[in-house]
Formats: sequence, C-alpha cells, structure tokens
Amino acid sequence: MTDTQTHVQTPHGFWQTVFEAIRGTHHDYTSGPIGRAIILLAVPMVLEMLMESLFAVADIFWAGHLGSAAVATINLTESMLTVVYTGAMGLSIGVTAMVARRIGEKNPTGAAEAAVQGIALGVIIAVIVGVLGVLFAPNLLGIMGAAPDVIALGQSYTRIMLAGNIVILLIFLINAIFRGAGDAAIALRVLTIANGINLVLCPMLMFGVGPFPRLGVAGAAIGTTIGRGVGVLYQFYRLWRRDGRVVIHREQLALKAAVMKTLLRLSGTGTFQVFVGMASWIGLTRINASFGTEALAGYAIAIRIIIFALLPSWGLANAAATLVGQSLGARKPERGEQAVWRAALYNVVFLGAAGLVFIVFANPIAQLFSKDPTVAAIAADCLRIISYGYLFYAYGMVLTNSFNGAGDTWTPTWLNLFCFWLWEIPLAWVLARHFNLGPQGVAWAVTIAFSTLAVASAVLFRQGRWKLKAV
Repeated sequence: MTDTQTHVQTPHGFWQTVFEAIRGTHHDYTSGPIGRAIILLAVPMVLEMLMESLFAVADIFWAGHLGSAAVATINLTESMLTVVYTGAMGLSIGVTAMVARRIGEKNPTGAAEAAVQGIALGVIIAVIVGVLGVLFAPNLLGIMGAAPDVIALGQSYTRIMLAGNIVILLIFLINAIFRGAGDAAIALRVLTIANGINLVLCPMLMFGVGPFPRLGVAGAAIGTTIGRGVGVLYQFYRLWRRDGRVVIHREQLALKAAVMKTLLRLSGTGTFQVFVGMASWIGLTRINASFGTEALAGYAIAIRIIIFALLPSWGLANAAATLVGQSLGARKPERGEQAVWRAALYNVVFLGAAGLVFIVFANPIAQLFSKDPTVAAIAADCLRIISYGYLFYAYGMVLTNSFNGAGDTWTPTWLNLFCFWLWEIPLAWVLARHFNLGPQGVAWAVTIAFSTLAVASAVLFRQGRWKLKAV
C-alpha cells in the first residue's frame, strides 16, 4: 500500500492504532501509511494539548467564583507570561526542527545534542524572567492597565507565576523534544501528571479546603506551579532512561558551538515569530482593558474557552511538523507534503465541530464561567464571533507549524508580522473604538486576521520552497 492510497482505516485497525498511540510505540514515521503515522503522532499530541488547555480553563473557572478582579488578574498575568511562552515556543520550534531532522537521518546522538543545547538556553531565559517578575510584579500589572483593586488582589499571583516560570518553559521545551523525536506519548504522560496535581491543588488552595489555607487567587498560582514542577521532574527522568528515541548521556552535558549556532538561528527567528503573535494578544488585551474590568473579564473568559478548543488542534499541527521534519531528514519531501494536507483535513473536521458547538451554545457556556450577567454576555458574544473563523484556523495552524517543522521559520514570521501587527491590532482599535463595537470589535479583528493568515499560508506552502531548507 502506497502513501497516496492510505486512509485512516489502516490494516492495523483504527482503534488499535489509537491504543498504540496512547500507550506509546516505536514507529518509523518516515515510511509506511501516512494515515497511521498521523494517528500515532496526533492522538497523544491532541490529548497533550487538551491537558495544557485544562491549565488555563481550570484556573479561570475557579477564579470566576472569586469575582471579576481575580479573573482580570489571571488574564493580565497570562498576557505578561507571553514573554515566557514566547521563549518556550520559540526554542521549541528550533528544537523540534533539529530533533525531527536528526531522527529522520537516523542520528539519535545528534538529536540528544540538540535537546541539551535547547534546555540550556531555556534555563537562562527563565532565570532572567523570574528575577524581573519577582521585583516588578505590581508595576507590570499597572503597566497592563490593571485597576488598583486588581493590583492589590493579584500581585501575589503574578509574582508567584513569574518566579516559577522555569517550570512553564521547561515543560513546553522538553515536550517539544519528545514530539520532534516521535515520543508523543511521553509528552502526554507529562501533562497528565502535571494537570492531575493542578486540578486537585488549585481549588483546595484557593478556597481553603480541608487542611489547606485559603489563599484566594494566589492559590491557583501555587497549585499550577507545583503541578508543572512535578511534570518537569518526570521529563528529566525520561530523558535519562535508555528506552527513548532521545537519550541524554553524561558526556553530552556541555555546550557545543556548532549545534548551538544552528539552534540559535532557528530559535531566534522562531522566538521573534512567536513574539509577534503573542505581543498582538497583549495589544488586544490592552484595548479591552480600556473598556473596564467587566469587559476585560468577559474577553478573558472567551479567550480561555477558545484556547481550550484550539490547543488540542495544535496537536494535529505538531504532528504535521514532526512528519515534515522527519520526512525531509529521510529525503522524502513529498511524503511530508501529503502528511500536511491530510492533517489539515482532520483539523477542519475537529475545529468545525468545536466551532459549531460554541456558536450554538455560547451563552450557556459563558454562564458556566461567570455569574455576572454583563461579563457572561460579553464572553458569549466574543466566543461566538471568534468561532466563525474556526475552519480557517484549522488550515492556518497546520500550515504555519509545518513551515517550522521544515526549518523554514522566516515564512511564518513574516506572515505573523503582517497579519497580527499590521492588520489585526489596527483593525481591532478601529472596530472597538471608532465603530464603538467594544470587545466585540476586538473579537471580529481576531477572526479576520486569523482567516487572512490561513489563506496566505496555503498560497506560500504550495510554492514548496520549504522543501529546500537545510537544518
């Protein structure tokens, strides 16, 4: 059976393949049926991203019971944590591309060297951000437009989250190593452990259940940080074991100039790429903050729900990136291209269903997260508007991530720069302020900008220049 003849229903059976994907299996992703390869990679990656999205939704759900100031605190802090997410995701782009390419070349030693250099860079970034966060947490909230009551209530939450940013960065980065290598099931286990701890600790610490003290919104920060910290310890344990695709040995614990240079080139562009996208969210949050705490809280709830659906679909995008990188390493670019279009089609089905649910049930979903009728109404409107573009998001997410998997980090960087900074933010300001649409205007800008990104990505991907990138 050739790749072009392969469908999701493989000779192994769909559910058997799903079970193998969750359990973890050693599989050569550079050969065999593409549909099976996508399932083996995407199922644990989708579940991994679902676990990651639960971090965001769980915190905002419980914070909604503390009032709009607590919700606003988490939203503003998450906006500031974009610095951490930018570093983590930027490094992840470079590490995933290098690890996937080395695995495709059948060079596990080179993959392990790339992993070590990436972790070293991640630790350096985390230390700098942590020190600045501890020292300037209240000032940073003020810069973001927080009201005095939000600063008073939330500075402890912000300080804890920024101080413990190293666990956020490492859990992202090391899971990217596992994904690039094809060990997606390990990444899933990491976030399952971290999330389980977070889901139990957060409400207990926030509301003082049993022997735990009542810490309010700061309890969410402590629970989240502890959960992710345990996940990072498990990651290091797996990297030292001898049964994975990427195994770090003691003699590899040194900086290597050639590997670091390549990683910095890829990750530098990747970091700027992610920064462009993340900074646009900061700009949108700042625009919403000008309409008051209720508007900011409603928008925050909508975005958290949106992320809940979008993060699992990033699993399919990550699977496509891994297959592209490994296929190029094995000198099979056409296989990588077929995998991308197949993964994009699967993503359309998933996000199309999620978008339909959000459009139809926006009001009752928003009311689960806030009892304030004004906040819930704003959240529902934003949720419905952004969901209109889900079919475009499905293609855009897979295509832009596939460029990165190939090591072509500049193409999505320029796309992000145009679509988000030069198009989305000005459009959001005009719709929200000039046309008096408020938070709904910001939501329309998100939908339009991401749809533009999807169309432009498809045109550039078909040109095929990404197949020529050396990593």
